[in-house]
Amino acid sequence: MRASIPGSDASPEQQQQMCQFELNPAFVQHWSSVRPPFGFNGLGELVYRRTYSRYVNEDSDVKEEWYQTVQRVVNGTFSMQKEWTLTGGLPWSEDAAQAEAQDMYTRIFNMKFLPPGRGLWAMGSKLTTERRLFAALNNCAFVSTANMAEDPTGPFCFLMDASMLGVGVGFDTKGAGAVGVHKPGSKLQHQHPSTHVIADSREGWVESLRVLLNAYFTGAPLPTFDSSLVRPAGSPIRGFGGVSQGPAPLLELHRDVMETLEPLAGRDLTVTAIVDVMNKIGKCVVAGNVRRTAEIAFGDPDSAEYINLKDYDVNPHRASYGWTSNNSVMATLGMDYTDVCKRVAANGEPGFAWLDNMRAYSRMDDAPDHKDARARGGNPCLEQTLESYEMCCLVETFPNRHESLEDFEATLRCAFAYAKTVTLGVTHWPQTNVIMARNRRIGCSMSGLAQFVAARGLGALRAWCEHGYAAVQAADSALSTRFGVHRSIKTTSIKPSGTVSLLAGATPGMHYPEARFYVRRVRVAAESELLAPLRAAGLPVEPCAMNPGTVVVEIPVDAGEGVRTSRELTLWEQLSFAAFLQRYWADNQVSCTVTFDPETEAAQLPHALDYFQYQLKGVSFLPRIAAGAYPQMPYEAISAAQYAERMRSVSPVNFAALRGRRQRRAADADEVPDKFCDTDACATPPLPEAQGEVATAVPSLEASIAALAAAPPPFPPGA
Repeated sequence: MRASIPGSDASPEQQQQMCQFELNPAFVQHWSSVRPPFGFNGLGELVYRRTYSRYVNEDSDVKEEWYQTVQRVVNGTFSMQKEWTLTGGLPWSEDAAQAEAQDMYTRIFNMKFLPPGRGLWAMGSKLTTERRLFAALNNCAFVSTANMAEDPTGPFCFLMDASMLGVGVGFDTKGAGAVGVHKPGSKLQHQHPSTHVIADSREGWVESLRVLLNAYFTGAPLPTFDSSLVRPAGSPIRGFGGVSQGPAPLLELHRDVMETLEPLAGRDLTVTAIVDVMNKIGKCVVAGNVRRTAEIAFGDPDSAEYINLKDYDVNPHRASYGWTSNNSVMATLGMDYTDVCKRVAANGEPGFAWLDNMRAYSRMDDAPDHKDARARGGNPCLEQTLESYEMCCLVETFPNRHESLEDFEATLRCAFAYAKTVTLGVTHWPQTNVIMARNRRIGCSMSGLAQFVAARGLGALRAWCEHGYAAVQAADSALSTRFGVHRSIKTTSIKPSGTVSLLAGATPGMHYPEARFYVRRVRVAAESELLAPLRAAGLPVEPCAMNPGTVVVEIPVDAGEGVRTSRELTLWEQLSFAAFLQRYWADNQVSCTVTFDPETEAAQLPHALDYFQYQLKGVSFLPRIAAGAYPQMPYEAISAAQYAERMRSVSPVNFAALRGRRQRRAADADEVPDKFCDTDACATPPLPEAQGEVATAVPSLEASIAALAAAPPPFPPGA
């Protein structure tokens, strides 16, 4: 529902048109003939075309070029601004907006900054202009289970709803023991089981989960679920792209949740059950073909039950779904890290979050301000402090693409304006809107920092951080006044990045590459039109070893002259760099995954945490994996000679033949992001025995019910 323009007697349709913003067509036409500066030998353009290029409209079979994607994003951003100001009775200058929009367009086109993958995909599309799903523009969210006694189904349904929009969600386990689990039908025996027809929509899937959970949390009868309205497997998913997998993943989720809760009838909800249900929701969302989802669980470091969740020797059944979340502990300052680090040394988890620091500090170089006293956790990569049911928008800048600090400051103002605009969008969750209207939280991030330090040094980075942070605060003050909204509670972070930094040819966030020269493997649908130009350029293409219907493309990459590699950095230097950025740039957090040698550095982990617990807000660790630990690893280090040899056999990738050409709608399946960090999610590379591939065959719900019915306690009637 749109607000009306005060004092206007125009029709609703006319007012809607009045709120639309359009870049000058002549300005956009100029950029149509400019070659975009994609990075990494065609890798950036491949990722863009595979992941972010939409059809120019829903009736077209022609996909966007980069200049059109940027046009859609900028028009969408300034349309949101225009609607907010006009409907709020605030002043609007079309000429000033046109100048600002053209500046934003130029900086995005040249990849001085980029909206998040969420924004590249959704901003300015019908998802926001017509369906008004502004939540889909946000990267991440957090929900606490602490108040589950008031709303037992709420945290689970929020996570599922947000995940189906591609939003990464963090959650905690504080609700353990707060809610009793009942045998469905045991409390409300006078009610008879009914039939619940599942609507063919995101809302319909979430509501079916709510009904199922409600039966176990209240003892109401469990209805029979009718999935006949859910579109069959193979049907296209308009708006979000991809093809439907039919009702099977949802029915499997129902079965999985029943398997978790049924044995708990008559007892309280446990830590394991909370994480299991959340993880099984994540598995359903991935299998349902939204594809992009991420979770992080937060638990008590003193809970052996929680710490052992990813010990698949102790919990072998969890290997099939435990991969859907990164697990971290809410660490207390001054705690003994020895026992937890034994688990970290084995598989890199859990990570660590210091909620006291997150609540008390903005930048760690500043005095405690306690402005985030309501915070309860963070997002899946832990670069954002968050309250329960809060969402946030990230935006990524690339300092190394700037010649001067002044130019970088101008980019920061532009990037921040994009993210601040996203906070104007109202979500479909009232409790989220209250928090977001109060906090307007943003994560303005930087990537390519390893390349920047190699080129200009750490002293220059400190200066750019401090001057840049001041520029962001000035931009926030000006924009908040213009829009008549609160200043943002926090504004900056370092996100881990993923596919977005690949577009710009930048190293991700604060992280250093595994090697200067390496082979980057990207997964693409086997029938994609993108493969012909890749093969023509001489790039190796082979079937994916783990996913039929997908192929793997190998692209040689040079990270840049003088760039050090992660293997050259000790865990202490990596932690020091994270602390440096937490001190001078990030008032939210620095997403940092410290790689370490399990043979020589594992014993140092407790000592390192003792030092850095007073300088960081969160950190995770990852033991270095030997080359070839699993087939077709995303990164494979090669020598300079091997890189030169590969480059002699390839030519520049030319996607020009695809420009303006009609493409098969089945190519919606092109978006097949690599697991293990080739998305905007933050995923830890799993061990070979737990790679988390989604099952293609789903046992029937009837068979699952029969199996449960054969074992005590008996399965509820009417299921």
